[in-house]
Amino acid sequence: MITSLGVLVGLTLILFGGCAFMTGQALASTWRPWWLVLPYGLMLGAADRFLGFALFRGELLSVWGWLLDSAIIIAIALAAFRLTRTRRMANQYPWLIQRTGPFSWWKL
Repeated sequence: MITSLGVLVGLTLILFGGCAFMTGQALASTWRPWWLVLPYGLMLGAADRFLGFALFRGELLSVWGWLLDSAIIIAIALAAFRLTRTRRMANQYPWLIQRTGPFSWWKL
């Protein structure tokens, strides 16, 4: 399924997690819908599987490994999307929206 814990942490969490965070921010900053995170996350998951295969002799065609990597990447991207959307809403509409936490806002 996964090559090793070090590859999972280094490649999936740090490298592709950073890419996923930037993807979520970019989608939220351009007012795109949240569901666009899903296809981008699946593509990043495929790239993660390929680099794990090419650099660390991981299994390329592991469906469960791809789903695990993609799920982690999508979770990071969705968190970044919500953080950015909340910040943008509170900054752009201060007369209407009050930020109540990192992931939520309240309509005044």
